[in-house]
Amino acid sequence: MGIREDIRTVFKKDPAARSTLEVICCYPGLHAVWIHRVSHFFWERHFYFLARLLSHISRMLTGIEIHPGAKLGRRVFIDHGSGVVIGETAEVGDDVLIYMGVVLGGTALEKVKRHPTIENDVVIGSGASVLGPITVGRGAKIGAGSVVIRPVPAGATVVGVPARIAETHPSVSAGQLDHDKLPDPGLIVISQILDRLSRLEDKFQAHEELVSGHGKTPQGAALKDEQIYSLLKDVVDPGVGMDIVKMGLVKEIIVDGPNVDVNLVLTTSACPMIEYFKEQIRRKVLSAEGVEKVNVNILDEPWSWDRTRKKVVH
Repeated sequence: MGIREDIRTVFKKDPAARSTLEVICCYPGLHAVWIHRVSHFFWERHFYFLARLLSHISRMLTGIEIHPGAKLGRRVFIDHGSGVVIGETAEVGDDVLIYMGVVLGGTALEKVKRHPTIENDVVIGSGASVLGPITVGRGAKIGAGSVVIRPVPAGATVVGVPARIAETHPSVSAGQLDHDKLPDPGLIVISQILDRLSRLEDKFQAHEELVSGHGKTPQGAALKDEQIYSLLKDVVDPGVGMDIVKMGLVKEIIVDGPNVDVNLVLTTSACPMIEYFKEQIRRKVLSAEGVEKVNVNILDEPWSWDRTRKKVVH
């Protein structure tokens, strides 16, 4: 656990690092880890007061509180670090990346193992809290602001309060948090429920038409935009609880005979509901008489709430 190895870790995990001198002098997370090693040395030899004193000095200097009884592995990097708290019986493995505001806290008052165990290659986002004697498996990712109170499987990504598993498989970008790509398990579940409901509604409507003896009414006139807009009002954004037409997400509908193009403008190109929207729109538009092919296009342009005020109600 040499100083050179720690410095190399900083260069590897922080693109803002420019020089060795800067890393040595200006990285409080690095200073906190170095001081902790000394205080932990004294703690293991039962010099408890001296160990706690060093830990307290480290907290004043760096804003990071690491109990001298905690165990840190090799190449642990605390980025920025302000507000990080690591409890007495916490165990942190090798190559763990911890961002500011992280708490590895306890949930018991007894003198037992009451803090989490963080295995190798884990990434913990800003403001996350991991509470209790639980284990966060190797290569797991914890999203910013999450509160983890249950064990996390190896390679999983957890987000939310309380944290829920959003992805169970290891990420291809190991060692990176990918803050902009964290899935929302709540929205995923809601979208699945809405998808199921939509399928049941379609089946119920088909059954009603069969019982009443009325099939689809032939349309002599060409398919119109208004018909498509009417169908798309059944596609609800699960994150807002409002249909995509009312929200103004549908920018344009182009009808070319049996072919229909639906152009959407979303709040972000990384919207987790893109595939859900596409599938729902295809199904709804294909239910119209005479439609053979539906293309759903996500336009690369800014989305604005002003569109909902200017949008003509169909």
